[in-house]
Amino acid sequence: MDPVFLSRLQFAVATMFHFLFVPLTLGLSIIIAWMETQYVRTGDKVYLQMTKFWGKIFLINFAVGVVTGITLEFQFGTNWSRYSEYVGDVFGSLLAIEASVAFFLESTFIGIWVFGWKKLSAKAHAAVMWVIAIAGNLSAVWILTANGFMQHPVGYTIRNGRAEMTDFFEVLFNKFAILEILHVIPSACLLSAFFVMGISAWHLLKKQHVDFFTRSFRIALVFGLAASLITGFTGDLHGTHVAEVQPAKLAAMEAHWETQTKAPLIMFAIPDQDAGKNLIEIGSIPGLLSFLGYHDFNASVRGLNDFPKDEIPPVAITFIAFRTMVGLGTLFIVLMVYGWFRRDKLMESPIFLKIMLFSIPLPYIAIEMGWVLAEVGRQPWIVYGLMKTSDAVSPVHGYQVMISLIAFIVIYGLLGGVAYYLIGKHALKGPAPIEVSVKH
Repeated sequence: MDPVFLSRLQFAVATMFHFLFVPLTLGLSIIIAWMETQYVRTGDKVYLQMTKFWGKIFLINFAVGVVTGITLEFQFGTNWSRYSEYVGDVFGSLLAIEASVAFFLESTFIGIWVFGWKKLSAKAHAAVMWVIAIAGNLSAVWILTANGFMQHPVGYTIRNGRAEMTDFFEVLFNKFAILEILHVIPSACLLSAFFVMGISAWHLLKKQHVDFFTRSFRIALVFGLAASLITGFTGDLHGTHVAEVQPAKLAAMEAHWETQTKAPLIMFAIPDQDAGKNLIEIGSIPGLLSFLGYHDFNASVRGLNDFPKDEIPPVAITFIAFRTMVGLGTLFIVLMVYGWFRRDKLMESPIFLKIMLFSIPLPYIAIEMGWVLAEVGRQPWIVYGLMKTSDAVSPVHGYQVMISLIAFIVIYGLLGGVAYYLIGKHALKGPAPIEVSVKH
């Protein structure tokens, strides 16, 4: 049993499960803060009802996200101790700021929000929710900054056999990290919008709580439309930067094997990594890959066969993940634009409501594929160009990792089942009767 493979698999399981909850926490907190602000601004108690209904789902989701996030960070010590020893001066400082500032602030104010309904004024209570939303997304900023260093290391020097930070602000303003932040956080808002719209669509199809869920749908639609456009735009910017700093990932994303100018974009292919070619290619568009990668139809795109074989990422997984993410992202924009024109006729659009109901899982799939693309496409490097994954694993036996991997799968499976049962039960039950429970 290979401890490197098993450690990678365990980290992938933990990360992908954790990321089933993180995006909804980030985006839903902003939507709820907006709803509560509308209550304060208008005095309309339906907005208070909406705040409490969606707020309960947020709390369930947040609780599971916290538990899975803690175990995820433990793996840097248990499974990836050599990585932590080598780049801990950079990576560890970013995670320390995230935990001691952003997460501490978020979790503290969640307690105030939960227990402060009858103790705080309406304005103060809404302000607390905005602090939660800002702190939660700030937490994501620090984690993405740490990941940005792994993708494109800057602001460090090698001293005494390890990477030591030399310029904190260079790490903080790493272009790769900034583009990740501008892509991931809007995608989390998009996922949250689809979640709210999907649940709202279920109730509207049953013609229950129509006013409540029509308003919820429309609020989420505004967030979803803006987030879908921003996500698409920043994704394009991120792609051109990947072409600059991670050319092997770009080539793997497109199953592009031979260096050439006016490089074509292949719509579908079956890559054969051992043979260094595609077995099947469908839908070649000349020059489009050059344009997407470098905004120049005549640009030269380096092919995978010009990279050392041991520095080529798993092509098939990277290729499929990229196309799944982009395809779904395009679909989201289409649905949001269509929904914008049908926003005043939701009850007359049962087919659209059914599509939105069954679309709830799609942003989850898209965002998970985005992470698969980011992490698998970086291989064989754990810190791109600086440290290989095979050199980062802890000196442990494979059977030890296998035992913990099985435990993770069983416990996470039970935890996820309970979490989604509670979320689903509350979501399908609908809102509680209107009750004023905040001070004025």
